[in-house]
Amino acid sequence: MTPTTSQPSDGALLVISAHAGDFVWRAGGAIALAAERGQHAKVLCLSFGERGESAKAWREGLRLDEIKALRRTEATDAAAALGAEIEFLDAGDYPLLETPELVDRIVRVYREVNPAVVLTHTLTDPYNGDHPAAARMALQARVLAQAIGYDAPGEPLGAPPVFFFEPHQPEQCDFKPNVLLDITTVFDKKRKAMECLAAQQHMWDYYTDLAKRRGVQLKRNAGPNLGLAHGTMGEAYVRLYPETTGVLA
Repeated sequence: MTPTTSQPSDGALLVISAHAGDFVWRAGGAIALAAERGQHAKVLCLSFGERGESAKAWREGLRLDEIKALRRTEATDAAAALGAEIEFLDAGDYPLLETPELVDRIVRVYREVNPAVVLTHTLTDPYNGDHPAAARMALQARVLAQAIGYDAPGEPLGAPPVFFFEPHQPEQCDFKPNVLLDITTVFDKKRKAMECLAAQQHMWDYYTDLAKRRGVQLKRNAGPNLGLAHGTMGEAYVRLYPETTGVLA
């Protein structure tokens, strides 16, 4: 039988995160919204962020295995707060190395989840090479998962849109958002998920303030700015591939 292209049946969301905390800061709102709509939301963490993003734990004298266990617990709790499934590949960080074996593991997750939407890092980040490495592998795996002849379980993938979530220092990463997502109704869940990441407590207020700023921009782009008070919270994204549509809106 000739394989057919698999069409997403459940509107699944796949988030490919370099480290254990990235998906929370950058896409927690999108994940919580998807879960509230009844979509399957899956987070794929390529590493625990054990070497480069766990400074507090290292200073407290924890061993590498203890830090991995700590970050696994934190990220698992955060994913649960958002309503998402989470899987860890434990591929190591600082550096996160791009290998055919790791790409193949990501391909298999694509085929298993069959996502309608994919979220991942930007392709440029001069402060953290793990982030663009994760993005490059996410994109390569997406293409391979579409190939009928690629040897992996499941049907060939369709063409799920890919959105890059906001990096920590957007100006240095040439990040120019063209999608602003309203996460007001689920921000409490995102904040709860952030507070699961005690190893990076210094990020909690930063990403709360960022959500407020993106919320202001969202309202401004949604219609006339009448100077009315509002508490909109937002997340910013860049859509990689063109939207296909029969109506311009």
